[in-house]
Amino acid sequence: MTMNSDYYRIKRLPPYVFEGVNRLKAAARAKGEDIIDFGMGNPDMPTPEHIVEKLIETVKKPRTNRYSASRGIPGLRKAQAKYYERRFGVRLDPDTQVVATLGSKEGFANIAQAITAPGDVILVPNPTYPIHQFGFIISGGVIRDLRAEPGPDFMVSLDNAMRHSVPKPIALILNYPSNPTARVADLDFYTEVVNYARKHDLILLSDLAYAEIYFDDNPPPSVLQVPGAVDVTVEFSSLSKTYAMPGWRMGFAVGNERLIAALARVKSYLDYGAFTPIQVASAAALNGPQECIDDIRNIYKERRDVMVDAIGRAGWDIPLPPATMFAWAPVPEPFTALGSVGFSQLLLEKAGVAVSPGLGFGEYGEGFVRLALVENEQRIRQAARNIKKFMSSADTHLHNILPVASGAGGEKKKS
Repeated sequence: MTMNSDYYRIKRLPPYVFEGVNRLKAAARAKGEDIIDFGMGNPDMPTPEHIVEKLIETVKKPRTNRYSASRGIPGLRKAQAKYYERRFGVRLDPDTQVVATLGSKEGFANIAQAITAPGDVILVPNPTYPIHQFGFIISGGVIRDLRAEPGPDFMVSLDNAMRHSVPKPIALILNYPSNPTARVADLDFYTEVVNYARKHDLILLSDLAYAEIYFDDNPPPSVLQVPGAVDVTVEFSSLSKTYAMPGWRMGFAVGNERLIAALARVKSYLDYGAFTPIQVASAAALNGPQECIDDIRNIYKERRDVMVDAIGRAGWDIPLPPATMFAWAPVPEPFTALGSVGFSQLLLEKAGVAVSPGLGFGEYGEGFVRLALVENEQRIRQAARNIKKFMSSADTHLHNILPVASGAGGEKKKS
């Protein structure tokens, strides 16, 4: 028997757009080059001490090394329900409306497995975080793109998609504050979407991973604050950014009982839940002092302000993001002809600065790149100096590239 690498589900996945930039980044580092990495949204701050101490205390208890609970230990689910009541004024039953997930990414992948039949149509904003598409593609679903901006145009495109998609779409993804665009939605927008979803029997899947990373006086709302939303909605959240716990892999799905039960059933076949000490420490994060969230938020705000100012003075205007740990910036003139992938590769090669090409977040992300606020202020200023030098040599860089550039995506032709 010959091993065939073209397996059905793998064949359904498109080429990984970030691969080229990641390969160049790895090669540069292997040669000892210093890369200032704004590519991956990988929080670099230490986890607050009281959370770490609870982990250490719990891991010393022998019973905690046994299999845990797939849907989350009761104390953790209660802590998440209390958080929703405290933060959003939303009451949840921790036994039937809350499931702990291995980060919000795993939650999305498993809800896709739970609700998707082959050929089901899922409405997804574009550009968006890749799992919002690929979780459903892997599950046999078909993606129909919507423009990602919350507002009247979103509702027009939603209605067009509902009326013209065959078969009728089963679910709509929401992600505000948005990764990658950093856009924020308000309750008026959510109310309109919920009313539409209830009328058309459409499941809402909301990714609220950046609920606590915002930079003005208006905390982003939850869609579950809208009356009746729980009839059609599951919302995903994560401790990764809120408490600087990315590697702990702790998130939640909350909302509609029937959908939560379906997700919990799929999970029961696939995992035994996170390591119990991580769940206990996560409950301590949610129940304990919350000043650490303000501290983390302020660090991101300071980095955001330095990035926008310093790189702006270097000659590349970066719009001020209102939330998240990302800036979403147009590819600067005169590099637009390279496309987001070509520009990202050139910026890495010539300036030692890594960013994520917008095309990796969907076709409507072309022409933009995403910069993550995961380097300290000194490193951000160093990146700005590198970028200033890079921008001043733009003519030289482009002269060497554009004569052999292809028309699509700005990637060099193979010789």
